[in-house]
Amino acid sequence: MDMKSKFSNKVAHLEASAIREIFKLLAKPGIISFAGGAPDPNLFPTKELSEIAAEVLLNDGKTALQYGITEGYLPLRNWVKDRLKNQGIGSEDDETIIVSGGQQGIDLAAKSLLNPGDGVVCEEPSFIGGLNAYRSNNAELYGVPVESDGINTEKLEELLKTHENIKILYTIATFQNPSGITMSLEKRKKILELASKYDFIIFEDNPYGDLRFTGEEIPTMKSMDKEGRVVYLGSFSKILAPGLRLGFTCANKELMERMIICKQVEDVHTNVLSQMVAYNFVTKYSIDEHIAKLRECYGRKCKLMIEYIDKFFPSCVSHTNPEGGLFLFCTMPEGYDAKEVMAKALESGVAFVPGSTTMIDDKAPSNTFRLNYSTASEEDIKCGIEALGKVLHEIMD
Repeated sequence: MDMKSKFSNKVAHLEASAIREIFKLLAKPGIISFAGGAPDPNLFPTKELSEIAAEVLLNDGKTALQYGITEGYLPLRNWVKDRLKNQGIGSEDDETIIVSGGQQGIDLAAKSLLNPGDGVVCEEPSFIGGLNAYRSNNAELYGVPVESDGINTEKLEELLKTHENIKILYTIATFQNPSGITMSLEKRKKILELASKYDFIIFEDNPYGDLRFTGEEIPTMKSMDKEGRVVYLGSFSKILAPGLRLGFTCANKELMERMIICKQVEDVHTNVLSQMVAYNFVTKYSIDEHIAKLRECYGRKCKLMIEYIDKFFPSCVSHTNPEGGLFLFCTMPEGYDAKEVMAKALESGVAFVPGSTTMIDDKAPSNTFRLNYSTASEEDIKCGIEALGKVLHEIMD
């Protein structure tokens, strides 16, 4: 039987994440990977979490192992609400729920809003998980270039003037994935103005916002949202542990009602044990002290990677200079294809993410690539960037 002919239109056109496919190549011994997007596992508070998990199961196992409510474990949910409130996020017209990782928040909001053919504006480059969430809902994707201070708002408005089907703008405004760029306050305010003028919803995805290691804090768009147009998406994955699969979403109550119904269909509720473990951690220990350790480590690794890039890469290869987060983005001269470079880099024991995977048209060649500095050790950063530099020189010299 030809099973492919039976697939729904929602998924028939989707491709497996190229990043996931790259991971399969990493099974080769000796590969230094800058391809992932994960935190440094050495920074996971494993001792504290293991003790908390044991205590929760011993003292409140009946709750931890039972069905939970869709909106989330109430103590954790209230803690998140209070933390967001301290950041100016959330109004009387908003609701906040716990989701199974930030990715689920994107998916629930997309399902609740998108009809086939509705338009979604994405930064270009953008996060592959977000792009596929919109593709799976048969949305029409439109890319707008990211500049050194965020999305090009002039080109955004040109697009809005000529496309009445645009319903959502998706942005990672702070320490963007994959570029590492942070959107300026001026552009954040401009996007809010455009959302009101052209009547669209903003998805503000902010999984990296706590990981600032230099520069000044910039208010989130949600904290400046006066019309309930911003869906705010956060995560515990980058500040605690991604394996817990915990995220949170704050959005207008009417929209949230639809999202909760969709979540009931998807997974009934987020893992209760994980929620209880996380709540006990953030109330027993200082999450801000833990985040400070992450910031120091990632700032040091980012500085080291940039130092070695400047030392070993051809001068014609430029890079972004993140103020936080997990990634930086490199751009080669026109005419070079990062996928071809990656094939040679793998032969030299180094992996990265080609920029094509982060574009609307992921089949087109791209002269860009993403490097992750959070996961590799400092020694691997030194060796891997030097090896990648040699590959780039061989190709370009």
